[in-house]
Amino acid sequence: MSHNLATQLREGTKKAHTMAENVGFVKCFLKGVVEKNSYRKLVANLYFVYVAIEEEMERHRQHPVLSKLYFPELNRKKSLEQDLYYYYGSNWREEVSPSAAAQGYVQRIREVSASEPELLVAQSYTRYLGDLSGGQILKKIAQRAMNLSDGQGTAFYEFKDIPDEKAFKGDYRQALNELPVDEATASRIVDEANAAFGMNMKMFQELEGNLIKAIGVMLFNTLTRRRTVGSTELATAE
Repeated sequence: MSHNLATQLREGTKKAHTMAENVGFVKCFLKGVVEKNSYRKLVANLYFVYVAIEEEMERHRQHPVLSKLYFPELNRKKSLEQDLYYYYGSNWREEVSPSAAAQGYVQRIREVSASEPELLVAQSYTRYLGDLSGGQILKKIAQRAMNLSDGQGTAFYEFKDIPDEKAFKGDYRQALNELPVDEATASRIVDEANAAFGMNMKMFQELEGNLIKAIGVMLFNTLTRRRTVGSTELATAE
């Protein structure tokens, strides 16, 4: 039973997608402004989100709908654990906890798994297709902005079990279109995808305060350093 769900999801989430990309934290990231403390908090939040998605997808791996989208090669838990080890050290499990927005996100994933597991299609689609589509670009931005060596702190963006990401995305979209769901369920999946974008936005918005503060401190240090060394640049600007 096909309802061209892949197209419905793409078209039905365009506005939410654009709104998410226009959150200050994301806009700064895309422009190469990445502050390590804020970024590692994002990695920690994503860890809890992906653990929830992957546990629930595993739980329903025999489900008539979810079994068609069960692709363990997408799983991000282990790669995020590598990144958390890099950013927080060997005791990272004691150092990280989900923010309020991440807690709400995880709670929603658990709720839909218990009541309408087919809506996990939306949660999976929203995260994994985005990761596959922009992952390499974001990886390079993060590496440049935080001066990371290749392979350090960016395992999240590496899909080592997917040799051809473009081909995989095509297979994933075909699987979406072949899901045995009726039109009403397809519509609820699109609604859930929009809700997932909203939950991601809340996580990004939480980090804006930290990022703005960090940028302010860096700017302050730059300006005061110029004063200290007697630079005429600031005086000229004033």
